[in-house]
Amino acid sequence: MPTIIRSTDDVFFVRRQDKLMDRRGFLRGAGGLALGAALAGCGPARATGDPVTVEVWHGQTDTGKKVLDELVADFHRTHPGIRIDLGGGVLADAMLQKITAALAAGSFPDIAYVFGSDLASVARSPSVVDVTDLVDAGPGFWAPAREAVTVNGRVRAVPALLDSLAVVCNKELFAGAGIPLPTAGWTWADFVATAKKLTDPGAGTFGTAWPATGDEDTVWRLWPMVWDLGGDVVGAGGRGIGFADQGVRALEVVRDLAAAKAVYLDPKTGSEQMYQAFQAGHIGMVPTGPWQLPDIADAGIDYAVVPLPSFSGRPVTISGPDTWTLFDNGEERVAAARTFLAWLADPAQDVRWDDGAGSLPLSRRTRQLPAWQEKTAETPGLPVFVDALDHARVRPVHPAYPQVSAALGTAIVAVLLGQATPADAMRDCAAAANAALIIPR
Repeated sequence: MPTIIRSTDDVFFVRRQDKLMDRRGFLRGAGGLALGAALAGCGPARATGDPVTVEVWHGQTDTGKKVLDELVADFHRTHPGIRIDLGGGVLADAMLQKITAALAAGSFPDIAYVFGSDLASVARSPSVVDVTDLVDAGPGFWAPAREAVTVNGRVRAVPALLDSLAVVCNKELFAGAGIPLPTAGWTWADFVATAKKLTDPGAGTFGTAWPATGDEDTVWRLWPMVWDLGGDVVGAGGRGIGFADQGVRALEVVRDLAAAKAVYLDPKTGSEQMYQAFQAGHIGMVPTGPWQLPDIADAGIDYAVVPLPSFSGRPVTISGPDTWTLFDNGEERVAAARTFLAWLADPAQDVRWDDGAGSLPLSRRTRQLPAWQEKTAETPGLPVFVDALDHARVRPVHPAYPQVSAALGTAIVAVLLGQATPADAMRDCAAAANAALIIPR
């Protein structure tokens, strides 16, 4: 719904580092607010002695790192007994490898920025702290954010970043084709029909676009279709996929777009080409997240944001949250780390972090703040992404998800390129994904 995409990773809430970097410029300018009393007052204040040092592998760069530095400076002024060390020196897309090595060596940070798609693998370590009570006492995180940090009924991380998918439309191309802008409740059949009408080979314009690398950016756009049709990523019992039939119907939408030559296929990881084409006025509509709005606005595109279509007419979308994962380096450091994460999640800090990291507000309380309301007023279409969180779902926090994603990514690309029918592609996907799901973990 970020990155960060390795060959099979997420989003979005898809989280390639290039996507994270795209989100850096999103919604700049929120000012500081008063500290939240509910969460900011707890922790191991020390009257004497050295402060407790909390090592944080933050994974950020550019604007996200800058705002985190500012927040940490404020935290130090109000929590003299705790020092936050923003070390680690690794970007978010390399965090899983570094954390895995650190856990094996027994030398790991107190907090790390872990993609939601990686949490299930990381949380298998006994060194990951259960933070159920901390999240329960938080600002009331959106349901997708909480779901993304829950593994086997236990909350294993604190939500760090949140997004969602919607459709951004080029209003000029719609007007030129004589097509009204879509409205909430439109269907995937409407989407395909609209894409066909927007496509003009002579003008070099396409109705829509889709990543065609087979990575998570290719995949996560299909899950809302599967969920809307009643399917799930992992089936009941956990030993097979839950979208064998629904996947075929979803892939039929992909087939129809490709057969009509109404979809621009981006062959490069990061989806940069399709976004450049959209910003150059060659694509009518593109499913994307809020991180893309600043670039679209800077390109001078007169745009509108509408909810994702569905088969049922009911609202459905996907969110791809990331996490702050806490590790056990002793009682004192765990307590200090919990204090910092509680403080960071409070709406007063969250609204500033959202500004720098390109996140949607982690809670309704943050959305209600004047600083966030100012941002929505300045950013056309932003409320559509936030409102979508009411009905967003997330990918399962499951250790086999990367393999399931890789299998579906291969199927999507095969259909986009006309190399397989939806039924044949889904059959091959099910065989590979089911083989991964039956492995004990």
